[in-house]
Amino acid sequence: MKNILSLLVFVLLFNCNSSAQKKETTEKETFEITKTEAEWKAQLTKEQYFVLREAGTERPFSSPLNKKYEKGVYHCAACNTPLFKSEHKFDSGSGWPSFDREIEGNVAFGTDTKIGYTRDEEHCATCGGHLGHVFNDGPKETTGKRHCINGDALKFVATEE
Repeated sequence: MKNILSLLVFVLLFNCNSSAQKKETTEKETFEITKTEAEWKAQLTKEQYFVLREAGTERPFSSPLNKKYEKGVYHCAACNTPLFKSEHKFDSGSGWPSFDREIEGNVAFGTDTKIGYTRDEEHCATCGGHLGHVFNDGPKETTGKRHCINGDALKFVATEE
């Protein structure tokens, strides 16, 4: 009986990752700012390239922007598009800079199934750089969203007081 139950659980787990969930795209998205991979590599640091162009993830708690709470705006590190305001930043405890909302129109969303389940991916609407993911476990008193963003994808621009 245990073997049958184990087999059933095993089959159910792997059926949840069916090919129907994988989003196949034949057309490449186009963005206002486009560059060759060689041009991106020349412009970005190795870490920025890994996150922004290869949809990588930096180690948690490794970004100096994680605990930065000065007034300002977080821009895309690749194209300088303003993405998030400091007034919407909060400490999620996740180890990555987190915001409860984006600057509308500057962040685009897609579906990411690379790790076996579906997540809402965020990327810069201007250059297509991968930023991170958005989850529904943010502050309930505001939007309820947690935009979990790689610090390597961001450039902080302080505002004058």
